[in-house]
Amino acid sequence: MPKMIVSIDEVVIKEVQLTKDKTTLGRRPYNDIVIDNLAVSGEHAVLQMSGGDVVLEDLNSTNGTYLNGKAVKKQQLQNGDSIEIGKYKIKFVGDAEADNFDKTMVVKARPVAPPPMRPTSTSMGGDSMGMGAFHASIKVLSGAASGREVPLTKVVTTIGKPGVAVAAITRRQQGFVVHHVEGAGNPTLNGSPIKADPVALKNGDMIELAGTQMQFVQS
Repeated sequence: MPKMIVSIDEVVIKEVQLTKDKTTLGRRPYNDIVIDNLAVSGEHAVLQMSGGDVVLEDLNSTNGTYLNGKAVKKQQLQNGDSIEIGKYKIKFVGDAEADNFDKTMVVKARPVAPPPMRPTSTSMGGDSMGMGAFHASIKVLSGAASGREVPLTKVVTTIGKPGVAVAAITRRQQGFVVHHVEGAGNPTLNGSPIKADPVALKNGDMIELAGTQMQFVQS
């Protein structure tokens, strides 16, 4: 299936597979791809899929929809095309490339201090410091989901409540980093605010988001 990779400042925040004939994009929570930012209109654009073709159409948005740097109203997408909406970039990964995307994608981000790395015999590609060296999860400590543990198996895992506060945990070769994605209330890491710049996570770190306490557990 084709997919859309949403990023801001070269940090991936979500991946959405295109499984329907019509996929809507906008700020309102009922959209299929929700970007909670004032630069994005409530109903900003739509992606229409027919066979293997995907067409992007701007829905008379306030700030416009840009494809590879040029404003567009309606345009068929090609693999690797970059859609720009405000500060957000959405990369289109065509059907033929989507299955291999997770194996080949490199996530670029601002430099951060990497957490300690330890070797393992099960790492990817024979590299003892590869992504396979890290196994981690988020353990919920309060709220309705208290006791639940969420394995961090994806490249990007989002946590929180859309429209209230959302953070993203990104898996990198050096380990895991967290950054604030959207919402008025900034999450905290060990009591300090988490901002848009990625911050490295270490085993036992405490995250608080939208009134819910969580713990980062790495083995």
